Amino acid sequence: MNDFEPLLERVRTAAADSENLQDPITLQNLDAAEQHLGFRLHPLLAALYTTVGNGGFGPQDALLELCDASPSDGTDTALGNYLTLASPDGSDPGWSWPAGVLPILDWGCGMMACVDCRGADGTVLLFEPNATDGEDVSTAWFVDSPSLAEWLQTWLDRRGWYEEDQLDGDSDMRPWPEARWARTRW
Repeated sequence: MNDFEPLLERVRTAAADSENLQDPITLQNLDAAEQHLGFRLHPLLAALYTTVGNGGFGPQDALLELCDASPSDGTDTALGNYLTLASPDGSDPGWSWPAGVLPILDWGCGMMACVDCRGADGTVLLFEPNATDGEDVSTAWFVDSPSLAEWLQTWLDRRGWYEEDQLDGDSDMRPWPEARWARTRW
């Protein structure tokens, strides 16, 4: 089992300064949200929501709430975003959101930070639909960080690509290798 407690303590300390910080969710709400999602959250992500807060912290104090008090909510939550994006789109039968990849932060302009809950590390992905050529959705996915723990460390150390003093630097994000086979359907 991973020992995330030292990292969680640093996150709690940093999150305490956020005016947007929400109260943590209950284990019952976490379980209900996971039932709706159809998969379990990465353990560190679950710990963030149950011990730090239900969103309102992290980069730009903008981590999405996992769910409202009743986890059958709209797209302003991670659950709502995932359920909307994972729903079949009748207008584009070639488009499908990858299973187990939870949007956790909306950067704006369609860009989202997402956690791949299927892997042990909880890879953090950047979904950047503005990078596509309109035909190949696989070009919209980048690896922001190989793990959720590293992504949080980057935020805590103010080294993220989104930091004002980092915006002029070259992004070293590489394409998400699993997206290359997703040219038409996940």
